[in-house]
Amino acid sequence: MHALHQTLDDARQRYAAANPKSQEADKLAEQYMPGGNTRNVLYHEPFPLTMASGEGAELVDIDGHRYVDFVGEFSAGLFGHSDPHIKSAIHQALDHGFAIGASTGYERELARLLCERFQSLEQLRFCNSGTEAALMAITTARLVTGRDKILVFNGAYHGGVVKFPTGLSRFNAPYDFVLAEYNDIEGTAEVIRQVGDQLAAVMVEPILGAGGSIPGTRDFLQMLRQTTRDLGALLIFDEVKTARLGPGGVQGMLDITPDLTTLGKIIAGGLPTGAFGGSAELMACFNPKKKSTWKHAGTFNNNVCSMAAGIAAMGKIFTPQRATEFFQWTEAYRQSLNSLFAEKSVPMVCNGLGSMFAIHFSTRPLERMVVRSPDGLALNALLHMELLLQGVLICSRGDLFMSLPMNDSHLDQARDALAGFIDRHHTLIASIAKD
Repeated sequence: MHALHQTLDDARQRYAAANPKSQEADKLAEQYMPGGNTRNVLYHEPFPLTMASGEGAELVDIDGHRYVDFVGEFSAGLFGHSDPHIKSAIHQALDHGFAIGASTGYERELARLLCERFQSLEQLRFCNSGTEAALMAITTARLVTGRDKILVFNGAYHGGVVKFPTGLSRFNAPYDFVLAEYNDIEGTAEVIRQVGDQLAAVMVEPILGAGGSIPGTRDFLQMLRQTTRDLGALLIFDEVKTARLGPGGVQGMLDITPDLTTLGKIIAGGLPTGAFGGSAELMACFNPKKKSTWKHAGTFNNNVCSMAAGIAAMGKIFTPQRATEFFQWTEAYRQSLNSLFAEKSVPMVCNGLGSMFAIHFSTRPLERMVVRSPDGLALNALLHMELLLQGVLICSRGDLFMSLPMNDSHLDQARDALAGFIDRHHTLIASIAKD
């Protein structure tokens, strides 16, 4: 649609005019990084912002603009940018030496906190990221079962080399993946039956994150639990993002216990880490005190800064009670945005749950991943640009992640920016959005 693309071009021109320093910084970075970028998800046209500082739930770019941060480091930024407990924990760890190369009390305490928090975890092992946790969980499932096939879902993201945005990818780690459609109970059950005793594991996000923040239905996830158990395959819950939902993640919310769980993002207070774990019997495969067990290495698995920050994050700040309160507050806000869209009679919806959701141009919540049309992508890009120009930072693909330092004024600013976007572009939205 010509009018839509002309409107998007105008928004990008206003954005470029308002951010000359970020534009120049992006050009200079091209000399040393391809496209000036080392993390594709942060790139957007015409160029990404360069941030100078962050405090609480806000960021300031090098052109001096202040933003409410709903990118939230793609869910890792639950604690904001300057939590005093996390800063103090990191400083104390540094004061006692880093690059230790030995076991410390930090990793043991954080392991205890996480195992007591998530019902599937009797024991766990740390690694460096959610991507590594996914790779370790998949490898564990293959070796334990003696099988090779891993069932995953279209639109899923389990890490940089375990992602399926539009199906199978040649960039992925070379596992034997089988694809199914998220929330399709009958279709997925049939795929599982066809794979049969070749199936090592089903790996699933309880909320399909990068695929549009689509919650898995209770019936769908329970079906996965039952069918994998019947076949002798493992069920892996990727709660790297969803661990922030309530005191025990989605598995605690739905009372579904997977065989393996992967974690990351929030569990080190925003610093790099990952973890995978399950029953003590299953994790005994990694016990170095026993013969013929597997060796799991990683120089930075138990780095003191991440471990210390994680203890502060999960033990002092995001306690089970605080997690419950935060979920209720953020879910009420998500629902209030859906009420705003309904009041303005616009086909928009906030898909997701609690503090993680995505805006879709649709009249109803999504239960399956939808491939956006070129016009739909342009409309999404227009939303992103217009909110940036109003001081509200969201992910370019439409995700929003709320953080603990946010207050009602931050939420009001985002709601007002969305209302302004709707008022300016109501006709365009109505003409392009689909049921």
